[in-house]
Amino acid sequence: MKSYVVIGLGRFGTSVARELAKLGGEVLVIDSDEEAVEEVSGDVTHAMIADATDEAVLRSIGVRNFDCVVVAIGGSLEKSVLATIILKDLGAKQIVCKAQGGIHKRVLEQIGADRVIVPEYDMGRRLAQTLNNPNVLDYVEISEDCCVIDLTPPDSWIGKNFNDLQVRRLYDILVVAVRKKDSAEVISLPNADYVIKPQDILVVVGTSSSIERVQSKA
Repeated sequence: MKSYVVIGLGRFGTSVARELAKLGGEVLVIDSDEEAVEEVSGDVTHAMIADATDEAVLRSIGVRNFDCVVVAIGGSLEKSVLATIILKDLGAKQIVCKAQGGIHKRVLEQIGADRVIVPEYDMGRRLAQTLNNPNVLDYVEISEDCCVIDLTPPDSWIGKNFNDLQVRRLYDILVVAVRKKDSAEVISLPNADYVIKPQDILVVVGTSSSIERVQSKA
């Protein structure tokens, strides 16, 4: 069982904490707002009313013993930066932070956050990608030049296999899975002779440029 600390119980932090708990994780939440803590306490493993920018508080819970700490403090760049510095000093294994914008993101990265998320920016990019091409059902950026998309196969791909299409050579992409519409069935790492069907959704990994080539085909 993985263990997590979620600091800050705004909409984002509360959502993350509840979802991690649903997935079977051990989740400790911290916020100075008593009402926010009480609201989520029944859904997580432990809940603490405290100031997470107080080094003594973070030291007392043994942050280095948790697999990941999520810093979701909203409304205060100063507090999220301070909490991140303290967590780094205390030896937290992985620190994931929510940022309010580009400058905040860069500051958090510079002081040692392992991953920084800007929810509005990330969601905006995902929405733009799906609006720009109706064949793209979802879009997740792994790095600046690598992403994963859920793709409805172009009509010209239906009835052909991956070997026929030469997707690796022509598009420089990797099809890591095939999902079925309206079904829980998933085929992981499909063979080169797998024949694409109309109800398939292709889970594709590639660089930004290779994904653009696939999108132009679609």
